Amino acid sequence: MKLSKFKDRKAISPVIATVILVAVAITIAVAVAYWMGGIAGQYTKFEKVEIQSAVCRWDDTHKEWEIAFKLKNSGTATATLTSIFINDIEVDTYTVPNPQTAAIGEHLAGTDMTQSCVLESGSSKTINIYIDGPGDSGETSTGPVAKTDYWQSVTSGTTINIKIHSAGGMDYIKLLELV
Repeated sequence: MKLSKFKDRKAISPVIATVILVAVAITIAVAVAYWMGGIAGQYTKFEKVEIQSAVCRWDDTHKEWEIAFKLKNSGTATATLTSIFINDIEVDTYTVPNPQTAAIGEHLAGTDMTQSCVLESGSSKTINIYIDGPGDSGETSTGPVAKTDYWQSVTSGTTINIKIHSAGGMDYIKLLELV
């Protein structure tokens, strides 16, 4: 008698069972996708430094070209700029002025490139580079400086190739005409 009692009961319909199985599968798939996306995001950080602007001007007082770069790191990782090259010649010093105290055109003491310039993700900085121009004698108390002799031929209208190298192995290149 007990057996006949269970025979009369019906299970859930196959359609409802299929809907429940599909809903569970989709929920698990979405959860796994978010979890994998979080793991992948930790290992796929990248640096991307954009040279937003480059302004060049002749400083007649110091007889040199002043180039001011505005850089922005639009990547997801911190970028460490280790060296700057102008026409494949490494720049020894550069400045990172404090935007509240220094304006473009102020002649600031240089910073040794071995200290690097760190750009956090989403941050911006201005870097000033100074190039001896044709008005500079290229002389020091110990005699002529060979490194500045190259720049004596750089005049207004000359296009220079500026390359910024990062610790991550990336190069950011900008062609700039001296005006």
